[in-house]
Amino acid sequence: MSIVTQNKPLIEAFWPSLSKQDTQGFIRKALLVIGGSLLLTMSAKINVPFYPVPMTMQTFAVIVIGAAFGWRLGVATVLLYLAQGAYGLPVFAGTPEKGIGLAYMAGPTGGYLLGFVAGAAVAGWLAEHGWNRSVLRLTATMLLAHATIFLFGTAWLGALIGFEKAWLAGVAPFYLATVFKTLLAVAFIKAGWSLTKD
Repeated sequence: MSIVTQNKPLIEAFWPSLSKQDTQGFIRKALLVIGGSLLLTMSAKINVPFYPVPMTMQTFAVIVIGAAFGWRLGVATVLLYLAQGAYGLPVFAGTPEKGIGLAYMAGPTGGYLLGFVAGAAVAGWLAEHGWNRSVLRLTATMLLAHATIFLFGTAWLGALIGFEKAWLAGVAPFYLATVFKTLLAVAFIKAGWSLTKD
């Protein structure tokens, strides 16, 4: 097995790209990005009862998309999702009840939305550099991607309400959910690789 094969993102094992220049390659990328953005929308609408607070599956979807697609397609997917939200489509958690469009994105969750881009980039970049196979490295990848999302989210929220309140409201209640979603993401990617011949 070559190093290139080991370091490719998961999607390459299921749907390999033939060329970066041809029409087929463009259509493949477009379908992946659009499909991924729809998955992000669905994950935002899933509300799972959990302790101490309910959770959505958004961060799970972000880091899995990043690790599975690679950093470029992962970031493109999240950017399309954010563009849909900025345009006013009710793609985010709590929309349209809590507002839509740029007004929603400028609110308390705006930093987390920006963090989705960075989190997908981290997960995708590490996956492309060989951190997408072993359980230990894959767990580290998913934890770092989650931490990146929380870093952006807490920084934004802290600027709005103060960092102590931001930590208590935006990070502390989500420890267990983050651990759960990290382990679920690891299991999902490992299961994906187990279905391939690579």
